[in-house]
Amino acid sequence: MKKNQGKKRSTLPSRKKYEEANPVVSFKVSKELYDRLQVAKEKESMSYTDILKVGLGLIEVKMRAEEEVREEGKIDGYDLAEYVYKFSFPCSVCGKPVVLDTEEKKEPIRKLLVKNGWGHGDCINRRY
Repeated sequence: MKKNQGKKRSTLPSRKKYEEANPVVSFKVSKELYDRLQVAKEKESMSYTDILKVGLGLIEVKMRAEEEVREEGKIDGYDLAEYVYKFSFPCSVCGKPVVLDTEEKKEPIRKLLVKNGWGHGDCINRRY
């Protein structure tokens, strides 16, 4: 028979003091609430303790709407695609953007650019 079998190990005084000052809180949550907690942790870089402190009003943080957080990836991707692919220019009268988003709007510009000799920079440089 082993020496310490059946005996409970004694807790160090420092560990006992820590456990008393920092008790464990454990509870069950729905899958929906758990998923929302995960979003807050990841997107807002918060710990469960921070989230609890916000809920208790002990700390204030700027919390984004959950839908905004979920849609963030889609919005960022859309903005990037719009920046890369959308062609617009300022109106000569009001200054607001004129967006060329249909073939009907693009065709006159295409003809004007060809008529005025627009092309690739390297091609234009070879001409001279």
